[in-house]
Amino acid sequence: MLKSFILSISVLVAGAAAQAQDSRLQRLDTGDDGKGWEAVGRLDIDGHGFCTGALIAPQIVLTAAHCLFNRDTGARVDPARIEFLAGWRNGRASAYRWVRRAVIHPAYDYSKPEPADRVRNDIALLELQHPIRNTSVIPFQTDRRPRKGQRIGVVSYARGRSDAPSLQQVCDVMGRQGGVLVTSCTVDFGASGAPIFSFEGGAPRVVSVVSAMAEMEGQKVSLATQLEGPLQDVMALLDGPAPRRMFTDGERRDTGAKFAKP
Repeated sequence: MLKSFILSISVLVAGAAAQAQDSRLQRLDTGDDGKGWEAVGRLDIDGHGFCTGALIAPQIVLTAAHCLFNRDTGARVDPARIEFLAGWRNGRASAYRWVRRAVIHPAYDYSKPEPADRVRNDIALLELQHPIRNTSVIPFQTDRRPRKGQRIGVVSYARGRSDAPSLQQVCDVMGRQGGVLVTSCTVDFGASGAPIFSFEGGAPRVVSVVSAMAEMEGQKVSLATQLEGPLQDVMALLDGPAPRRMFTDGERRDTGAKFAKP
């Protein structure tokens, strides 16, 4: 269910190497380290793998749509077999919730041969069995898409660090076209669905969702889904509490990027 794409980009990013001076991953092992990030959690999926998700309302988790598919069979995973472990760290979580319902973007198609199409709409919302009303687990707000060159960060679980989240507080938006963001954020298997944050205004707000790993001119990058339009599309399919509306300019463009098959 975790996909890896190899991306060869000639037009999305110019002079990207000059922007790639990013902070290292910081493990959030202690309660003090993880304070404020408890609404990021690990999604244990059907006992076969995991992704990362973020609480954006007391009963709603945002993640990547491809996390909800079995990689071997291509079949949808039963939502009732997905558990959200909010703030999971060293064998304990701030809250445990099973998923009642999962909704993916209506234009997302796991079987599409063109990876760019999958990244563009690779978001899903999970409705939990019960709201999380824990004073230490505060849902994140969402915000408009980040600008090229804007400082962003990511909190994720991944292969080799599945027992505690890691924070990369400084990475860059390297390119943006056709609903796909190319960022310098460090990701690995398991980071799919991880929230990408902006820090403008002093509080972290979710502006994107990690979709895939990639390579660009020999440099490791990550691909992410723009939220504004796609998030509102998915929210329209889901009853219940909703995050603040995203802004959108309705802009749609072809990426001009070349993707190899996964």
